[in-house]
Amino acid sequence: MNDATTGAGTADERIPTVIADRVDIVYRVNGTTGGRGSATAALNRIVRRKKTEKASGVRTVHAVRNVSFVAYKGEAIGLIGTNGSGKSTLLKAVAGLLPVENGKIYTDGQPSLLGVNAALMSDLTGERNVHLGGLAMGMTREQIKERYQEIVDFSGINEKGDFISLPMRTYSSGMGSRLRFSIAAAKDHDVLLIDEALATGDAKFRQRSADRIRAMREHAGTVFLVSHSNSSIRETCERVLWLERGELRMDGPTEEVLKAYEAFTDPKKKR
Repeated sequence: MNDATTGAGTADERIPTVIADRVDIVYRVNGTTGGRGSATAALNRIVRRKKTEKASGVRTVHAVRNVSFVAYKGEAIGLIGTNGSGKSTLLKAVAGLLPVENGKIYTDGQPSLLGVNAALMSDLTGERNVHLGGLAMGMTREQIKERYQEIVDFSGINEKGDFISLPMRTYSSGMGSRLRFSIAAAKDHDVLLIDEALATGDAKFRQRSADRIRAMREHAGTVFLVSHSNSSIRETCERVLWLERGELRMDGPTEEVLKAYEAFTDPKKKR
């Protein structure tokens, strides 16, 4: 486990894959002035950085506050919350892409953030991106060759034409998201982090995605899913973390947490 020492456990013990221990994540934004002259002001800040920063000040945004949880192998965990609640920020920190201000995040194995590990290039064809995305995730060329058709079929982007041979820039955002998920899903992950990928596509693709996530969990992986679609969370996850204003408001079984969240976001659903 990265940054942590773990002892040997018995076969009956649940194995932790991600531990967040009182995590704070803070963004710092330099104060700026808008309107005319802002370009000149920006140049002055570069030339006289220390003086300008002192005058304008630096605003801090506390994106995540004192969040703690433990995720285990075989779990699919949903992250929910209103816009700006810190869901995507926390996911990036688990992936190692953002530093934490306070606390620690420990991971067992290599977390894979969907859309980063399988980064796609808009000027290249879908076919080429499948190969590059697979290599970026650590697959061999032979593994990519073996799973290529499965990836294309899973994404469904060729159902209305030979889109896989066209540049990615010709794809809709939904097609690009489906291809990203399909590439990521072709490999078993220690920890897979998904941000809104399942919100795209039709009901058939969402069902295929949910089935694939269940298969990943059976291979002892852990999946985190950030989504504004409660139905996707219900179909995929048995546990949910609810973040609100950067704080962990609730952590528990999916239906229990979603009912509380739906009552919070829609007062008409309060009983």
